Amino acid sequence: MKIGDIEFGKYPLFLAPMEDVTDPAFRLACKNFGADMVYSEFISADALIRNVESTERKLTISDAERPVAIQLYGREPEPIAEAAVKAAEAKPDIIDLNFGCPVKKVAGKGGGAGLLKDVPKLLEIVKAVVKAVNIPVTVKTRLGWDDSNKIITTLAEQIQDCGAQALAIHGRTRAQMYTGTADWSLINEVKNNPRIHIPIIGNGDVTTAARAKECFDKYGVDAIMIGRGSIGQPWIFEEIKHYLETGEEIEKRPFDYYLNILKDCINKNIEWLDERRGIVHSRRHMAVSPLFKGIDNFKQTRIAMLRAETKDELFEILDGIEKNFDVENRNKINE
Repeated sequence: MKIGDIEFGKYPLFLAPMEDVTDPAFRLACKNFGADMVYSEFISADALIRNVESTERKLTISDAERPVAIQLYGREPEPIAEAAVKAAEAKPDIIDLNFGCPVKKVAGKGGGAGLLKDVPKLLEIVKAVVKAVNIPVTVKTRLGWDDSNKIITTLAEQIQDCGAQALAIHGRTRAQMYTGTADWSLINEVKNNPRIHIPIIGNGDVTTAARAKECFDKYGVDAIMIGRGSIGQPWIFEEIKHYLETGEEIEKRPFDYYLNILKDCINKNIEWLDERRGIVHSRRHMAVSPLFKGIDNFKQTRIAMLRAETKDELFEILDGIEKNFDVENRNKINE
């Protein structure tokens, strides 16, 4: 499978763009565990052309992440095209356009999935960005606005005809937000359309290695994009890769191995931002990481992690979790 001149092997796995999640540290961790392509947090085109510092910071990428895509969202063709030119100066491998974000502050103002209600403008944006930059332009979107307007089978052809070189489809409508179950049947329908020749990337509810294999085998997608299933566990890419290659679950490593990965992401975010902001930026991973699932009476510890304001305070909590985890598991072995 290729996007532009970028070659991907069999069963490509992509890290989905996620606000407050896919920062440089997390992207690099996912890359080190086998992600074939990673995406920036989604970036406001309007804020980027206004030179908002916090937005410009999101353009930070490194060669170690490649191939890496910068994702943009907005409402109008000209500002997004202008932002794409600026984003291209950061030398990403791909510019991706977000027509799938369902949150009210984006979609409710006509950006993200809001453009599913204005297809002519959505297509104008794709054309404008393709014309403005000299690197591949890709698109991420949803099935449609709601159950009565699942337009993806027609929209996919239109997006392709505008020059997009790949299409990622989240198997939900905007109305669903992140509820219910992702419907991959329409993703499959797009992939099987004989007029579609660009890669189709499936997204939605891939949280296990077995599910990833099922999606490749059953729906025939060219790649799978993993979003929420990666939060707090960048090692999911290694687990899926191993299963796809061998048909077996990977052997689990000790608790401290995984905990140290999360600590490393915190350290890198502190270096990237500063202590306070780096910790705040890392909290989401700490709050939802499956690493802590099943630990007895963990609620208060999670609250303490989310309230920590210094690295020493947060790491003391994490070290306490590790110590208690080791004690609990030794006790279970001795029972």
